[in-house]
Amino acid sequence: MIEYESLANSNQQFMRELETAATNVIRSGWYVLGHEVNEFEKEFAEWVGARHCIGVANGLDALILSLEALMLPRNSEVLVASNTYIATILAIIRAGYKPVLIEPDPETFNIDPLKIRLAITTTTRAICVTHLFGKACRMDEICTIANECGLKVIEDCAQSHGAKLANRMTGTFGDAGCFSFYPTKNLGAIGDAGAVVTDDDEIADRLRHLRNYGSKQKYVNKYIGVNSRLDEMQAALLRVKLRHLDAMTEHKRSLAAVYFKNLPDWLSLPRQKPDEHDVFHIFGIRVQERDRLKSWLLEQGVKTEIHYPIPPHKQEAMQGILQGEYPIADKLHATELSLPISVGHRVKDVQLVTEIIKQFKI
Repeated sequence: MIEYESLANSNQQFMRELETAATNVIRSGWYVLGHEVNEFEKEFAEWVGARHCIGVANGLDALILSLEALMLPRNSEVLVASNTYIATILAIIRAGYKPVLIEPDPETFNIDPLKIRLAITTTTRAICVTHLFGKACRMDEICTIANECGLKVIEDCAQSHGAKLANRMTGTFGDAGCFSFYPTKNLGAIGDAGAVVTDDDEIADRLRHLRNYGSKQKYVNKYIGVNSRLDEMQAALLRVKLRHLDAMTEHKRSLAAVYFKNLPDWLSLPRQKPDEHDVFHIFGIRVQERDRLKSWLLEQGVKTEIHYPIPPHKQEAMQGILQGEYPIADKLHATELSLPISVGHRVKDVQLVTEIIKQFKI
C-alpha cells in the first residue's frame, strides 16, 4: 500500500534531533514563551525574509489575530477565494469582518486578480489571499490593485512554506503572512502551531500583545487578547525541521517532476510558470471521473485525498453568510484529486503511482 502520507515515516529521518530537542526543553523547566520560541521566531523571520515573526498556537489563530491587528472598521468587506479552505473564511468572520468570495483561476486554484478588481466596493478594506497547494498567488497583480485602492493584504501561507514569486517568498508581499505548522504541512510541527510574519512594526507589536491576553508586560493588558502562544516544545521541534526545510522542498519538487514527466495527458496537471517556485504541499490533479479514479486507485493500493470535497459556500455553517453562485469553485471541488507527494515518499513510489494511473480506463 502506498499511503497518501505517513507522518511517522516523514519524521523518522529527524528522530534523533527531535528527541534531543524535546529532552532539552523538558530539562529547561521553561515551557511557554521562552528561549526556543524567541530563537524560532528569529530563524523563521530570517528564512522567510521578514522583519518580524510572532509565534501563535495554530494557523487559524494566525489569520484571526492578523486580521484583528489591522484594526479595520467593524463589518468591513474582505475579499477571499471561493475555493479556499474554510479556515480562511472562518478567520474573517471571527475577526468581525464580512467575507466576500472571489472565484479562482481554474488553472492555478488561486484567487483570480482580474475578478478582485471587479468586486471592490466602498466597504472593501482588505484582500485575504490563500496560496493554495504550494503555489504563490500572483501577488504582483494583487498588490498593484491593493495599492491603487488602499486595501490591506493578508497572505494565508498555510500551504506555501518556501513558495516564491520572482524569487520573493510568500508571506512577504502583504501586510502580514500567516503560517500553519500543522503536522502535514511542508514545515510541520508535532502538533498544532502557527506564526505570523510582517515588516510592519505596529502590526507586530499588536500581535505580540494579542496572542498573550493582550499583554506584553505581566498583568498589564493593553488589548482584548486571547491565549494563543506557540509553546516551547513545538518551537524547539520546528527549529530542527526548519534546518531541513529547503532539502525537504527540493525532495517534493523532485517527486513532482516525476509526475509531470510520466502522468498521462488526459489528466489536468498543476500549471507551471518560470517565475513561480512551487513547493507542492499538495499535488492536485483534475479529472472529470475523479471519484471513480480515487476508488480504483485505492483498489490498486494507492491512497489519495480530495482538497476539498465541499466548497465553503455549500457548508452548513456558512448558510446565510456566504451567498451567491460559484461555478468555478464547484467544478474544482468536484474534480480535484491529490496524489501522494510527501517527504516520506521515494521516487520509485511516485513512479509506481504514475504507472498504475496509466492503466485506468477513462
